[in-house]
Amino acid sequence: MVEAVQDAGVVVTGAGGGIGAALARRFAAEGARVVVNDLDAAKAKAVAEEIEAIAVPGDASTIVAEARDALGGTIDVYCANAGLPSAGSESADEKVWALAWDVNVMAHVRAAQELLPAWLERGSGRFVSTVSAAGLLTMIGAAPYSVTKHGAYAFAEWLSLTYRHRGVKVHAICPQGVRTDMLDATGSAGDLVLQPTAIEPETVAEALFAGIEEDRFLILPHPEVAGYYQVRAAEPDRWLTNMNHIQQKWEATR
Repeated sequence: MVEAVQDAGVVVTGAGGGIGAALARRFAAEGARVVVNDLDAAKAKAVAEEIEAIAVPGDASTIVAEARDALGGTIDVYCANAGLPSAGSESADEKVWALAWDVNVMAHVRAAQELLPAWLERGSGRFVSTVSAAGLLTMIGAAPYSVTKHGAYAFAEWLSLTYRHRGVKVHAICPQGVRTDMLDATGSAGDLVLQPTAIEPETVAEALFAGIEEDRFLILPHPEVAGYYQVRAAEPDRWLTNMNHIQQKWEATR
């Protein structure tokens, strides 16, 4: 058991399936008191009933107060997991860009606005951001997703560097392909880039808990992402050329 989460009040957004459901199950198994959030009320209720948790359905941007009340007044861990796999190029409709920004970034910002006053006052709190390897690297065929996941990573990084000396712990989870409905929604680009090394949601949860025990900010369920990230930083033109080759390969299959 991970002592840091035993009897903790935990909120997991987007937990009706996929990574969110795996996180909720793992927190419950570790002895936490869990709120399961999802836009789909039936899915939230089903997962909550399975793990003896509390379902608080609705928009992840608006449920912090209700979730806090459901947990008896205190949220110890907040998992900002809800996300959108928005595909498209620079030509994607502005509504697509706006919704991706709202769900993938601003929902995290709004949650932090609600959570931080109490966390800073008591000197403890844990913010878990489900980002994506796309937030460290990028993803072909998905400009809105890639750009907003970069934003989600940047916000998690900013929270960590700003508040870690005041007891706030932050984790950014950055997997590549995970076998979920979101992966299925990535279409042919996901089939090419993500499916070959896709992992189960439970593997993501395991990686997070290893990171919690080691007090690590960056959680890489696919360890090879660290090497890609290093090349991207040290040799950006080489990295961009390699990614462009993948882009060309994808274009040839369409």
